[in-house]
Amino acid sequence: MSVYINDLAVFLPNAPVSNDRMEQILGMIDQLPSRTRRIILRNNKISHRHYAIDPDTGCATHSNAQLTAAAIRKLKPRADFNCCDIECLSCGTSSPDQLMPGHAVMVHGELDASPCEVNSAAGICNAGMSALKYAYMSVALGLTTNAVASGSEIASSFMRGSFCGGVSAEKALELQEQPVLSFEADFLRWMLSDGAGAAYLSNQPSAGGNSLRIDWIDLLSYANEMAPCMYAGAEKQADGSLRGWRAETSLQAAVENDSFLVKQDVKLLNREIITVAVERTLAQLVKKYQLQAEGIDWFLPHYSSDFFRPQLQERMEKIGFAIPDQRWFTNLAHKGNTGSASIYIILEELFRSGKLEKGQKLLCFIPESGRFSMCYMMLTVI
Repeated sequence: MSVYINDLAVFLPNAPVSNDRMEQILGMIDQLPSRTRRIILRNNKISHRHYAIDPDTGCATHSNAQLTAAAIRKLKPRADFNCCDIECLSCGTSSPDQLMPGHAVMVHGELDASPCEVNSAAGICNAGMSALKYAYMSVALGLTTNAVASGSEIASSFMRGSFCGGVSAEKALELQEQPVLSFEADFLRWMLSDGAGAAYLSNQPSAGGNSLRIDWIDLLSYANEMAPCMYAGAEKQADGSLRGWRAETSLQAAVENDSFLVKQDVKLLNREIITVAVERTLAQLVKKYQLQAEGIDWFLPHYSSDFFRPQLQERMEKIGFAIPDQRWFTNLAHKGNTGSASIYIILEELFRSGKLEKGQKLLCFIPESGRFSMCYMMLTVI
């Protein structure tokens, strides 16, 4: 059975935050201005983002569940739609508000909805796509006639200055020569931001306006051969394994060891991410689906920083799948890197742009560096 995305919605909390106001809102570390912020922003080319933080008080304005529910309430696949009509709710995030219960049931609790099937998808950037694929399969199998999927993040909750460690002068100088080092725990606070996106799926195209038919979604994990790269709630050991926070002698020890900070093995990331994304995964899908770059009208990549864009383009050219710049669509610069919500936020902007035409093909790309999982999705404009 064919499945269609009939509507997309986004919720970005509070006013956009410029580069010059980031540190004022997130807070300084040890009352000292960051040595690295300008270097990192120069490389990621993000100019604005959103935080669920009151700029005057520094207090949170929304929880993750509230962000997600706000996006879902904005869905209008038809004039008489309301949340009571949802048959399946599938929500993904890497930053739930609590360890238990699952994120999706907390979102369900925020909505004026009826009892329905609920699924929580964990992970990092691909959590939102795992949620979407679950929703897609529910409708495709005829288990439900509709489903709502979401991706959301509230990164600001752990990127505040009071949660982060300092940056040495040596590390700051090293950044000048190796911008990729900006992906370590000390620096992620200048890259991640808050937001939520949602999609309404059904077994019928919209009566009026565009729908996006889901042709396929492929999610591939390389964890069988790759060590953890991005992680939180653990410490990476010399052999590449993770020691979880519950293995510490006490909760206090886990906190003192900064086990709860989000961290990234930047050497592993820089060495493998583009190779796994393109030569290992895209090349395989090109063969599987007999894809041709000329047949892709829009390429929607989610990358964490503009630092990776030229590398991605170069590798795509190398495998004979070059897509010209004018057919790339991203909003990283003005919407920020919102992790599992990013592809929803990118897709929603293009969906409402007036640029889509019947029959066009959209190829979406969502990498996850947690333990190297890659997702590609093909959509057709109906």
